[in-house]
Amino acid sequence: MTAAMGTPHPGSPPTGELPFFVYGTLLPGEPNHELFLRGRTTGERPAVLPRALLYDGPGYPYAIEGHGRVHGTLLTAVPGVYGELLGLLDHLEEYLGPGHPRNLYERVVREVELPGESGEGADGPGRDRAVEGRPGHGRAEEGEGIAAGAGPVRAWVYLAAAAVTRSLRTGGSLIDGGRWVTGRPPGGPRTP
Repeated sequence: MTAAMGTPHPGSPPTGELPFFVYGTLLPGEPNHELFLRGRTTGERPAVLPRALLYDGPGYPYAIEGHGRVHGTLLTAVPGVYGELLGLLDHLEEYLGPGHPRNLYERVVREVELPGESGEGADGPGRDRAVEGRPGHGRAEEGEGIAAGAGPVRAWVYLAAAAVTRSLRTGGSLIDGGRWVTGRPPGGPRTP
């Protein structure tokens, strides 16, 4: 674990207590959800990370910047455990600080979309309109609950670090549809 565990690293953008967007082994039903998130989250909503691609890894996926969408879950920490949860996730994701050469992932702030009752924001026809709207328009404010159709929400996301991203772009296995599927061995065929 890092010395600065539990607090954002110097040089990170100001954030407050942002929710977390997860897309792999931290999803509900996955083993790391039980180990790291049980009792530490208060809100879980389906969400989509726009402008990202999902690649297969050795038992877990990697998201990188790209022309696609990654499906996952937006999580809110239980009041009073935010620093603990941030530190646990940094350790799990092998994040040592912004741009650290030994990072497996980078923790970055991104806007994620919450599908509304009609499905808009996930795959509906208006999905890009919410992200490209006026600054501040339709956004859920930090500290507010996660509501369906609230528009883009700023969240912490763990994206593959630079060296990992380069490797994935040249020889990685892209996960079609940007959805991590459970119940398969690493490198094995995806099952529904």
